[in-house]
Amino acid sequence: MDLSSSVAFITGANRGIGRHFATQLLERGAKVYAGVRNPAAFDLTGAIAVEMDVTDPAAVQRAASTAGDVTLLINNAGILTQTSLLTGTMDEIRAEMESNYFAQLAVIRAFVPVIEANGGGAILDVLSAMSWYHTVSEGAYGAAKAASWAAADSLRQELEPRGITLTTLLMGWMFTDLAAFVPDELKSDPGPIAKAGLDGVAAGDKEVLADGHAKQAKALLSA
Repeated sequence: MDLSSSVAFITGANRGIGRHFATQLLERGAKVYAGVRNPAAFDLTGAIAVEMDVTDPAAVQRAASTAGDVTLLINNAGILTQTSLLTGTMDEIRAEMESNYFAQLAVIRAFVPVIEANGGGAILDVLSAMSWYHTVSEGAYGAAKAASWAAADSLRQELEPRGITLTTLLMGWMFTDLAAFVPDELKSDPGPIAKAGLDGVAAGDKEVLADGHAKQAKALLSA
């Protein structure tokens, strides 16, 4: 995919790796819609802020209608509550699954007709090495990310006849607000991670293992 001529919609674009995606796509010449909860507070010059809460189905549909020329969807928004599956509340577990799985799927379902109508394009699903590597304290998060990773395999088969590729991006902890509790020595710069994801989309890759943590986690599956 030629990213310089793409029209991108990025969920969770106001901070973290989402903002890096927006900045880098603008630098590559793309048109960028930034899905954010508060457009008035979004200050990235060149990007078009669109109000969007991915857990609100009506807001998702409005965003898809507003950005009717999109050819690239970057599915990035999500939460991390550090919830144990055994001792955490069911409300917290449902919130993780709602934001990190159901909402991500709902955004895809809303934007696929738009991308298809524009001649096809691509989707980048921002996942995590925790799709494969699971801990107690992030049990709900890992379960939701694993569900999204599994869904991507099925979705690729449905999207291919529509002229849409789907790339999954997997990485370990990054220097973002979501991972503020993680020791710095375990985190990486989100800028190169975003670049790896975009390069993967441009190349038509199905999966991008963006750092050593993701590569190690996938290798452990066969162990």
